[in-house]
Amino acid sequence: MGNGQWFPAEWAGRVREFVRGEITPVVPRRAATVLLTREGPDGGPQVFLLRRRLSMGFAAGAYAYPGGGVDPRDAAAGALAWAGPGREQWARRLGVPPADAQAIVCAAVRETFEETGVLLAGPDAATVAADTTGAGWEADRAALAARELSLAALLARRSLLLRSDLLTARARWITPEFEPRRYDTWFFSAALPPGQRTRNASTEADRTVWMAPADALAGYERGEMIMMPPTVATLRQLATGAEPGPLDPVLVRVRATGERIVLSWPGHEEFERTVER
Repeated sequence: MGNGQWFPAEWAGRVREFVRGEITPVVPRRAATVLLTREGPDGGPQVFLLRRRLSMGFAAGAYAYPGGGVDPRDAAAGALAWAGPGREQWARRLGVPPADAQAIVCAAVRETFEETGVLLAGPDAATVAADTTGAGWEADRAALAARELSLAALLARRSLLLRSDLLTARARWITPEFEPRRYDTWFFSAALPPGQRTRNASTEADRTVWMAPADALAGYERGEMIMMPPTVATLRQLATGAEPGPLDPVLVRVRATGERIVLSWPGHEEFERTVER
């Protein structure tokens, strides 16, 4: 287990309350996050990470990927210009109805643009917007982040198509049942489009960095970079070149054994933790 594993101090008390039946799990909010990748100077892959501000109510101080919750408007059918695998194909891959699949894919594209300035869209099915900088683009990004503008309206204004083929679905993780803020999050990866540049456009992050997955994992192992289990697990996918498999949701299991409470993530034994009862 890495020294950088995110385990907030308040978890111990909440886990005990959960075991005693004193916590009713809240319904997780659907969300999407994107591992932006690019070729590094040595020819190997790099991934874009942001560090969440210490003032954040969820995962404060942890390194994560750009992402966020689904906007209900993302599910509106017929209003969105789209290229790549269709809603039905994404529905089969993500394990949800077509309208929900559209909303999740849109959330991945929208949140990436909101937090990094990178837009996975283009004027046709074979090209991507080459430059998303400048005052006009910034005004659109700010309006999108403030929910004054929907993704569909932004794309229509710019005569662009959402490029769903640029996304690869990698994993699905659900926040533990004892957490007050819960998310059902789909993890995607996407290559940084040629000509576009990342920046820290997020109000939730105090630092951003491009790193080789192996270097990020080494920082985690040394305790220099705090990360949540899904971040570590998906970094390991990138570092080893592993192909994404089925998107079975990963949810922590809580079991009481004698004087201990054991937290385990199925299929990810390295993250197991224990709490005294």
